[in-house]
Amino acid sequence: MLRHLGNRRNFRHNIKLAAILCLTAGFVNIAGLLAFAVLTTNVTGHVAFFAENLAQGDFRGARIIGLWMLMFLTGAFTSSFIISRIGRDQVFAYTLPILLEICILLVNGIYGYSYDGSLIKAELFAGSLLFAMGLQNAMVSMISGSVVRTTHLTGIFTDLGIELAAATLPAALKKHGLKQRIVLRIVIILFFLGGAIAGGYVFPLLRHYTFLIPAGLLFIAMFYDISRMRLKKLVRYLRYRLRL
Repeated sequence: MLRHLGNRRNFRHNIKLAAILCLTAGFVNIAGLLAFAVLTTNVTGHVAFFAENLAQGDFRGARIIGLWMLMFLTGAFTSSFIISRIGRDQVFAYTLPILLEICILLVNGIYGYSYDGSLIKAELFAGSLLFAMGLQNAMVSMISGSVVRTTHLTGIFTDLGIELAAATLPAALKKHGLKQRIVLRIVIILFFLGGAIAGGYVFPLLRHYTFLIPAGLLFIAMFYDISRMRLKKLVRYLRYRLRL
């Protein structure tokens, strides 16, 4: 899922990547909203609030929202910087952004209870989640070659609409891989929605500990390929020993 890069990636790899990380983003989106009353997986809505606060002369509110947008941008920059410095062809380069994201989610899960509605804590907690989602979005985009996006759905719905329209064309005019792209968009939407729904049910029970669930999902994503490779080697070894 993470170790296959460039031409080595195929449709199945992108489906697995989209499923687990969109599920993660859905959890973070709803948990951030319920915990801190802030959308934490994209900046589109924040641009509107930023403009509204500026128009009304609320420069303090505009500063906070501007900081959140900057945190998402900084997260994307940090992820790209780490991967580019280590090397895009180095699999372990992608584990560092994941580790950073896991740490941020753990901090929110463990210390999120201290949130009392103050603007300073809202800046810290919500800003850290926006930074984490920027990390994830840039990382996934670089792994998949900009095929998979996991933290927002506006572009996904747009692409799906275009591709569904293309599916109505005669066979001779249809582009190669159209069906796979449609399936991938649907998987992204459904798993993001599924994560958001699950998070909405879980949050009243676990409160801020809900952030520990997406942290666990990221942990699974990080070690999936390693565990799979070791399991294959173990199976081969056992088969070899049984033949002796």
